[in-house]
Amino acid sequence: MNAPVAVVGPTATGKSDLAVRLAVELGGEVVNADSMQLYRGMDIGTAKLTVDERRGVPHHLLDVLDVRETASVAAYQRAARAVVESLLAAGRVPVLVGGSGLYVQAVLDDLVFPGTDDGIRTRLEGELAERGAEALHARLARVDPAAALAILPTNGRRVVRALEVVELTGRPFSATLPKPGPARYGAVLVGLDRAVSELDERVDRRVDRMFAEGLVDEVRALAAAGLREGRTASRALGYQQVLAAFDGEHDLATAAAETAQGTRRFVRRQRSWFRRDRRVTWFDAASPTLAEDVLRLVAK
Repeated sequence: MNAPVAVVGPTATGKSDLAVRLAVELGGEVVNADSMQLYRGMDIGTAKLTVDERRGVPHHLLDVLDVRETASVAAYQRAARAVVESLLAAGRVPVLVGGSGLYVQAVLDDLVFPGTDDGIRTRLEGELAERGAEALHARLARVDPAAALAILPTNGRRVVRALEVVELTGRPFSATLPKPGPARYGAVLVGLDRAVSELDERVDRRVDRMFAEGLVDEVRALAAAGLREGRTASRALGYQQVLAAFDGEHDLATAAAETAQGTRRFVRRQRSWFRRDRRVTWFDAASPTLAEDVLRLVAK
């Protein structure tokens, strides 16, 4: 097969390892769809595969941004589609992998990204900080009910973006959302999940391992390189909590606990996002025959 495969699902399910296995078996290359793995130096806290773990498989769109740069879904869409189309033209199978749902959709669906306005965005972010995400979500429900249904009330950044687009364009944000239909390029969507209790345990172990393997030193080095100036990178799970510890807001043990708690909440949001997509075929990530089962699916 030459159609892309997209491996999606919550954090800590084993997506990256499966993507490498699929690329090896299918003659493919991996295309990153994790918004934080775009950043150079953010390795431990994003669970980025080491060079050895990549098994010689080329990985695209890793380490392409400085931590001071703001990640843009629109820019990612252009870059990722160019990579996918180049791989397809060369007879290689693109294996798109990541837990950033909007980034995956940007590649596979006809998402349109209106422009931005710094003044509107700053004002709405101020309201978000003052009033909270649910209050802004209630406003969104009044001006664009379809967008409110598609965006979780707790996702403040997405609510702000939706309200910004409505104010900037005079059109509903929901008009920019993808319409149901086949995935672009004929892609096959593979979802990985695990039992909630097992996934919570894996998240806790993962966070413990990150702190043991040097996350604090990684954040310290990135802070010296301008991490605090990064609008996107500085908010990443783990990095935000360690920066707060550096600022005396809490100790490192609390930073680790809050990182684990925040990641568990994030896992639940990811599951809700991806479960809405009926094109995804779901697999138990704990299955000993996972790779073989997925290969059978994509070979059909």
